[in-house]
Amino acid sequence: METSKLTECLAGAIGSLQEELSQEKGQKEALLRQCQQLQEHLGQAEARAEGLRQLEADHGRMKREVSAHFHEVLKLKDEMLSLSLHYSNALQEKDLAATRCRGLQEELYLMKQELQREKMSSSCEREFQERSLKMTNDLEPGDEELSRLKEENERLRSLTFSLAEKDILEQNLDEALESRQELVNRIHSLREQAMAAERQRKQYWEEKEQTLLQFQKTKVDCEIYKEKMNVLQSQVVELQKERDQAYLARDGSQLEMSQNLAEKDALRRKVFELTDQVCELRQQVQRLQAQAESLPGPKQETGAREPYPKRKQQLVRMFALCPWDDSDGSSSESQLWSDLSARSSRELVDSFHSSSPVPPSQQSLYKRAAEDFWEDPSSFSGCPKTLEVDQGGSLGAKKGDADLDYEIVDRADLPESENSLQLSSGGLHLSASSVPVRRRPARKILGQVTVLAFQGDALLEQISVIGGNLTGIYIHRVTPGSAADEMALCPGTQIMMVDYEATDPLSKAVLEGMTLDRAVRLLQRVNGFCCLSVKVNMEGYKKLVEDLKAKVATSGDSFYIRVNLALERRAEGELQVHCNDILHVTDTLFQGGSCWHAHRVGPYSTKGTEQGTIPNYAQAQQLLIALIQDMAHRSTMARKQPSAGAQKLVRIVSMDRTKASPLWSSFDGGQLDPSQVEDPSTVCFWAESYFTLVPYTLVHSHRPSRPRPVLFVPRVVGKILMEKLCLLQGYKKCPAAYLSQKEYDASSQRGDIIQEREASGGRYCVTCRAVESLMGKNTHALLDVQLDSVRVLHKMEIFPIIIHISINEKVAKKFKKALQQLGTTEDQLLEAARQEEGELDKVPCLYSSLAPDSWSDLHALLGCVRLAIADEQKKVVWTE
Repeated sequence: METSKLTECLAGAIGSLQEELSQEKGQKEALLRQCQQLQEHLGQAEARAEGLRQLEADHGRMKREVSAHFHEVLKLKDEMLSLSLHYSNALQEKDLAATRCRGLQEELYLMKQELQREKMSSSCEREFQERSLKMTNDLEPGDEELSRLKEENERLRSLTFSLAEKDILEQNLDEALESRQELVNRIHSLREQAMAAERQRKQYWEEKEQTLLQFQKTKVDCEIYKEKMNVLQSQVVELQKERDQAYLARDGSQLEMSQNLAEKDALRRKVFELTDQVCELRQQVQRLQAQAESLPGPKQETGAREPYPKRKQQLVRMFALCPWDDSDGSSSESQLWSDLSARSSRELVDSFHSSSPVPPSQQSLYKRAAEDFWEDPSSFSGCPKTLEVDQGGSLGAKKGDADLDYEIVDRADLPESENSLQLSSGGLHLSASSVPVRRRPARKILGQVTVLAFQGDALLEQISVIGGNLTGIYIHRVTPGSAADEMALCPGTQIMMVDYEATDPLSKAVLEGMTLDRAVRLLQRVNGFCCLSVKVNMEGYKKLVEDLKAKVATSGDSFYIRVNLALERRAEGELQVHCNDILHVTDTLFQGGSCWHAHRVGPYSTKGTEQGTIPNYAQAQQLLIALIQDMAHRSTMARKQPSAGAQKLVRIVSMDRTKASPLWSSFDGGQLDPSQVEDPSTVCFWAESYFTLVPYTLVHSHRPSRPRPVLFVPRVVGKILMEKLCLLQGYKKCPAAYLSQKEYDASSQRGDIIQEREASGGRYCVTCRAVESLMGKNTHALLDVQLDSVRVLHKMEIFPIIIHISINEKVAKKFKKALQQLGTTEDQLLEAARQEEGELDKVPCLYSSLAPDSWSDLHALLGCVRLAIADEQKKVVWTE
């Protein structure tokens, strides 16, 4: 007994040292990984800083180019001004020349008129002379004819003068019209030049403002990156210090280990000495037994002695199952002790506790650690092949013997049992009614769930499973003659938990609530000693088998997901999916596990409409990464040519592994310890990836009966719309109530605060009571809160309606008057809209979006918002 205690102490010391060494190694690996991550972050930060320096150089170059262009524009303006002055001088000279030309033309016309008058006067004089000559010749001059000729001469003179004046006036009128048309054309050209110069000035001014804004942003980014680099450098220095401390601790642990090994060697020498003493004592016992057998009287008394009644005997140390194989049953005690001595000189692989001075094997350590996993020492009565351990003990038994791994059972309980040992006050005697066999480590948990520990080499070759997260995982077939068959596993047994490496705490996984795909992948990793927590559930198994035969279901899986990327139909039978669609997955092992079978869910019910196949989680994750890379390559073109109303292609959702999301696990097969998770039912059960990007998000349905509160994005537009909606029936703004410090502490303890802002002496808070009071009055509560308050509302079982109004420069102009009343500019509205639209992907529910072309003015937008609220109230609410 002292030898076994020393061996146990030595094994415990070695195990503790090995655990400390493994912990130190784990800490060292964690520190190395953290250092590598920090080095990678530092490299990324340096690359970003280099990119920012390049951007700053480009910005300086662009600024110089803009200044050069600006100087050229000023030169062009000066040249244009000089040319306009020259042009005005030329026009003035032209006007003077035209005036001079008109004067010369008038003089020319006057000269022509004078010439005509002279000609007419000369012709008249000639006629008069001729007539006078005729009259003189006729000697009868007539006074009347003379007077008539004089009048005619005067009349002709007056007519000649008026016609010349008329021609001059007509010519002046034509010249005036021509000069007026030239002046009009000149005015139009000058106006066009002035407008072009104004447009060019505005363009240059906008470019200057944009350049200055980009410069400010780049400067702020540079400062932020510098701060990050400084923080990373300080973290690297701290990590180096921690690494040095870890090295020192490692050296100290190695020194302690060397000391422990020296102590272990000393103890081992003592164990060998004690073993020699035990052998000498055994030889003395054999000699005494031989002397006792040589005496005839005591031998007859012994032969006439009645056998002991059948009962469970005291546990003794054994090393294998049924170590005796003597058909005639005449094995002597000396042979028995010689066999035990021979077996004690070596370490058996299947032993739980070794009495040899040799350190225990890895298998023995696994099985010892498995004992800590069991919580109830009661036996498993549901399996006919599982044996029990006597907790009462017999003569000379101790309290610690109840935890040993072997027991004495009757021959009637075994089909082919051999001789056994029976301990009494007179010594060791052979009994044909009992045999020491190895106890199978079966435990019973909560009266129904049982833990079975066995050698599960290639477990899925021994059993086949069906079911899913809705029905549970059941054993469907068991290979005859396998270790699972020997443990009495049969069809209809539900697997609740699996622990396939007892020394690793992360290897425990709860199969209840796990999908069939994830369960099969997990059981494929089981290849060695394992512990299965099972229970018999024939009713659920029969119902599942009947549903599978009737083709009511293809598996036991049933859950709803929100798709975070757009999936195109590539082959017949595949389901074309848009981003933010809700799907009902009914089989995760469809077509051998290469894809999932799902139904598209309508917005107003949870029933599936169109059905088909979708990629499984790992394939969808690869498609999501490829889609993000493609979008990154095309981002420049997308900025230059924006498409209004384009379909959303991807929703970026990242998941933290420590939050135990149902869609998160790792390729190494490690599972979170259920004891370390707040809610064991949410332990990860299907995803297998190290990436944080989530292609599918698990969602749950809700059907609120009361009017849901309304939240607008962006908040600036929401303030404008809430003022209009408050005037209508069925809508009321939820105000922020002022709470003193005492009232605030009480509300915080109740978890009643949705959003808060500080004030003098207290806080203004939007509380859950105020929202529920408005909902109780059959009224939509209009909330002016941030998007991160949606999760707080969901925890309170309040599911708000989110209305997103798309904002661009054209739409922002429609709110110009309302924005002036709020003291906000259009640029501030656009910036706020961009920021809040980026936060919409983090909202754990669906939202309604209004396109810019669906409304023309504020009144039409109000009507669209009311219709959207009424439609969202009818829909099923899906939350993550």
